[in-house]
Amino acid sequence: METATAFGSSFSICYRPTKASLGGSDFVRFGSQFRNSPSGIKLYPSISHVKLSNKKAAFGSRKCTSIRASLSPSESGRSAAPIAPLQLESPIGQFLSQILTSHPHLVPAAVDQQLEQLQTERDSEQQKEEPSATGTDIVLYRRIAEVKANDRKKALEEILYALVVQKFMDANVSLVPAISPPSSEPSGRVDTWPSQDDKFEHLHSAEANEMIQNHLALILGSRLGDNSAVAQISKLRVGQVYAASVMYGYFLKRVDQRFQLEKTMKVLPQGVDDEDGSFRQVGGEEIRSGDRSDTSSRVTQSHPELSSWSAGSAGTGGFGHGIKPSRLRNYVMSFDGETLQRYATIRSKEAIGIIEKHTEALFGRPEIVITPQGTVDSSKDELLKISFGGLRRLVLEAVTFGSFLWDVESYVDSRYHFVAN
Repeated sequence: METATAFGSSFSICYRPTKASLGGSDFVRFGSQFRNSPSGIKLYPSISHVKLSNKKAAFGSRKCTSIRASLSPSESGRSAAPIAPLQLESPIGQFLSQILTSHPHLVPAAVDQQLEQLQTERDSEQQKEEPSATGTDIVLYRRIAEVKANDRKKALEEILYALVVQKFMDANVSLVPAISPPSSEPSGRVDTWPSQDDKFEHLHSAEANEMIQNHLALILGSRLGDNSAVAQISKLRVGQVYAASVMYGYFLKRVDQRFQLEKTMKVLPQGVDDEDGSFRQVGGEEIRSGDRSDTSSRVTQSHPELSSWSAGSAGTGGFGHGIKPSRLRNYVMSFDGETLQRYATIRSKEAIGIIEKHTEALFGRPEIVITPQGTVDSSKDELLKISFGGLRRLVLEAVTFGSFLWDVESYVDSRYHFVAN
């Protein structure tokens, strides 16, 4: 058997929505690669209280003397528990980790100063001319420039991540820690975290919350309201659904932002306000609201990984149970194919990298074993004992993570242009 160690083939997903997949949470497909997905992903432990060396501390004090923060948990009044699964490793990332654990409200100011420094460094690099000499000097010059560009990319990734974590802290919502079977839990369940459903609901618009409920209905099926039932589910599958839900949250915030603007300006397309769901367009056919079974089967077929998530664990209702029409969904249905594809695309490699690294830090690096027949051998796939309430909590966090990622990517790009048009 052949062992595939590339992370891109596990948690990375292809996010290419079609109008045929708009039955509910819409637009999620698992198992393929992110386009332009970076390779060589490392496994990082959690952000915690970071002790910097003198050199790194000098870096922080030189750039941000006005917002230096104490590293001592006793001084900051915070516990030493990790605040996020992913550890930030660059000098800028470690400096922001200090601010997150001591004075999180100062993170935006620290980020602005770091972005200003990055912009200065990039402008300086662009103004330099390549040496006129040939051979080794040019190769060395280009290699140095490449290393500096990669360092800036990593710094940008970690700036984005720090801002996302800070938004969760502002909302008083704790991120789920790295998932592993707890030794202290007699039942072996991994979901010992609080649900916080009411807090998540207040972070999205009413229209976006309708779409999120459809997304949950598509994933949990008839177990949507059954928070206490426990199932054993593939850790790889849960990680794939988490990554897909981050992507969905990114897309949802992007279209909801446009929807809210057009609603305020009263220029919404005709028919968007129809909430009775008398018909919807699926694969070029009008499906009457009474034809639930046909619609649900089409949704399941467009998400083949969901049906094999945990055989029989979703109950008799099946995936797609409880999906309801919504104004925002009708609005998305009015998009042409090109617009839909554009809105469903992650704009920057840095954002893609953060989704992959955060998911891997949360669920660990999976070992994918391919049999000689070309199928995936699931014998080494770890099973998690988790309640459906715990799954709901993971999905809500992932959707919110994607929504915050859109916000902070736009914020950072307004100060340091890195998003390709």
